[in-house]
Amino acid sequence: MTDPRSDRFVRSHLKTRQLVLLVELGRHGSILHAAQAAHLTQPAASKLLADLEHALGVKLFERLPRGVAPTWYGEVMIRRAGAALAELDAGHQEVMELLSGLSGRVAVGSVLTPSATLLPGAVVALKARQPRVHVAITVETSKILIQQLQGGELDLVIGRVLDSALAAQLSFEPLTDEPHVLIVRAGHPLAGRGDLSLQELAGQSWILPPGGSILRDRLTALFLSAGLDQPQQAVETLSLPVITSLLARSDMVVALPEELVRPYLDARLLAVLPIDLGLRMDVYGIVTRRGHQLSPGAELMLACLREEAQRRD
Repeated sequence: MTDPRSDRFVRSHLKTRQLVLLVELGRHGSILHAAQAAHLTQPAASKLLADLEHALGVKLFERLPRGVAPTWYGEVMIRRAGAALAELDAGHQEVMELLSGLSGRVAVGSVLTPSATLLPGAVVALKARQPRVHVAITVETSKILIQQLQGGELDLVIGRVLDSALAAQLSFEPLTDEPHVLIVRAGHPLAGRGDLSLQELAGQSWILPPGGSILRDRLTALFLSAGLDQPQQAVETLSLPVITSLLARSDMVVALPEELVRPYLDARLLAVLPIDLGLRMDVYGIVTRRGHQLSPGAELMLACLREEAQRRD
């Protein structure tokens, strides 16, 4: 049952401009810059924020010498405001789709491996059915993608739910896990060696994913558990074109799923080092917001992802 106090707050106090202002305050940390981004004067923005805090009875932002910082209550309202605005945008998109036939836009986020394997096949299938649907793809770590999904910036994510506290807010359809191997250029000095050690690998130049990713954490744990320092020579990137170019031009090492670089392996441009470090990532899957109604374009994208995943099994 709807709380009548909440209903009264939304109907009587909450304004769309306040939602926009909350999102911009979260982005900029400054009333002046948030007001400019929301096309408001600074006094108008200050009044909208004061009215909202008065209606809620809590302080949403701490006023600092330079800018503002959200309180815990402010963090909640920023996240909910972003999702509410995304819902309004989705409503507008659905109306336009009904007026002009299925078109619109779907925003998909993906971790690295399915972005180069599962997702392209699904996009091709979607375009074959509805060529006017615009597909926007973001490739990032699961943590960042889930944040963007919660904020309404993405419709679907192919990734992992790393925070169990979010389980009630998200739906997760598992797909597969990711065994990783060590990849180098063909002709690398370590290629073909059957006596490789972790200590020797620690002294190599590495291509690593950004800090905070599952793979980075597991590589760190692998070296630490063996009493070894982290590789001192490293480049951080998630870009597959950058990774393959660096491998081709250097003696760097990277941990990747074989399927991600299968064409390079088949062409004998890259090689797998003969050592098993037991690197397996958690299962990734299709993640959506629980209780959120997807637009027709996003529903079609979801169906194509499911079909492509089944075809690849």
